[in-house]
Amino acid sequence: MAGNKTLTMIKPMAVKKGFIGPILAKITEGGFKIVAMKYAKLTLEQAQKFYEVHKERPFYDELTAFMSSGPIVAAILEKENAVEAYRNYIGATDPAKAAPGTIRALYGTNLGMNAVHGSDSDENATIESDFFFSQLERF
Repeated sequence: MAGNKTLTMIKPMAVKKGFIGPILAKITEGGFKIVAMKYAKLTLEQAQKFYEVHKERPFYDELTAFMSSGPIVAAILEKENAVEAYRNYIGATDPAKAAPGTIRALYGTNLGMNAVHGSDSDENATIESDFFFSQLERF
């Protein structure tokens, strides 16, 4: 059975370009409820830990350097079948290939700077949410 929570991060380039408000508005317009949220800056070590699952992938070093290059906004989102619903809603990883009107198409810069992160499974949504938020920070 699919879970009802997922984690997103508004990535450093989208934050730098001033897209926090528009992205959060788009998220809530899509029927997602924000149940936890914080503004933070990951160290390189924290970004490496968060993306550890990708450690052997060729993009790992570039991704972790980017994700530690500036502040991010992390949020836990709630909606029925949240992981699949959110991944469909944000669009393809490459903004150039993302469907028109999706978050990545609207606010992404390129494949490496695609505006937002979205959990890829219910299990990873739990792991990623626990990385950023204690139970006291969830509503």
